[in-house]
Formats: sequence, C-alpha cells, structure tokens
Amino acid sequence: MKYYLVALLVLLLDQWSKWLVMEKMDLGESITLVEHWLYLTSHRNAGAAFGILQGQKWFFIAMTIVVVGVILYALNKVRQEQVLALSLSLILGGAIGNFIDRVRFGEVVDFIDVRIFTYHYPIFNVADSAVVIGGILLAISMLRTRSPVSEEDAASKGDPAGVKGDTE
Repeated sequence: MKYYLVALLVLLLDQWSKWLVMEKMDLGESITLVEHWLYLTSHRNAGAAFGILQGQKWFFIAMTIVVVGVILYALNKVRQEQVLALSLSLILGGAIGNFIDRVRFGEVVDFIDVRIFTYHYPIFNVADSAVVIGGILLAISMLRTRSPVSEEDAASKGDPAGVKGDTE
C-alpha cells in the first residue's frame, strides 16, 4: 500500500506543479532561479524525452497503458523487495502524470530548465524526474539482485549438485 502512496504523491506533486506553471506563466516565459544554471521555463513537449517522436500522442498513450499495467502487476509481486518496489512506484507516478497531460492537452507540460555551462539540458518536469530516478533505482536493484538457483530448482532441472545453476 505504501508504494501506491508514493506513486500518488509523485502524481499529485507533478500535476500541482504543472498547474502552477500553466496558471502563472505564459508559454515560453522563463524565470531565473539560479543565474546561468537553473530556470523555470514554461514549455510543452508533444514527444518523449529529448523531444523525440513529436506528435505521437496515441503511441505514448497506448505505451503508457501497457507500462502501467505491467508495473501494477509487478508491484503486487515484489512488495517485499523495497528498492524494486520503490523504483516501480516512482515510475508509476511519473508515467501517470505525463499520461494525464497527453490525454488532456495532447502534450506534456515541462518547466524545469537546467543549463550547465554551455549545455542546455532538455526541459523536463516532476514526472520525468520520478521516472528517471525510478529507472536508476530499478537498474541498481536489478544489478544487486541475482536470483540464486535453489538446490530444489537445480534438482528439478536434472542438476542435483546445483552446478549448472551457478553459471546460468
């Protein structure tokens, strides 16, 4: 249950921050937070990360429905693995946040604008941040988790000593 609350908090923070940007800023307006480094810039993205696949609204809607379904299924299976469950809940909240934008507006509201030296990073939002952090945690969890083959599993595969299981 707590992982669904994490997803809900991500979703609420994402939607609230996007609402503020849409209510208080004109499209294209930029507010300096940290000179030469961090800005709030009202931007819209009809594509995916880095602006790829512009205008593919229905593709993203369909993919998000599939991803959310897989995550909901997986969350019910991995609740005891805290890092994995947390990563999935962050991705879930972020995916739903951007999904809502695509359904409502046909594009995603972005506003976090990072510029480091001469590099201008693509503008993103809270949902994007949650998906990226969730993805990093997912990768860490998957790298740390090796599924050792139990002696029972090895025996059922015809390897009573479990020797093959160590190399699979």
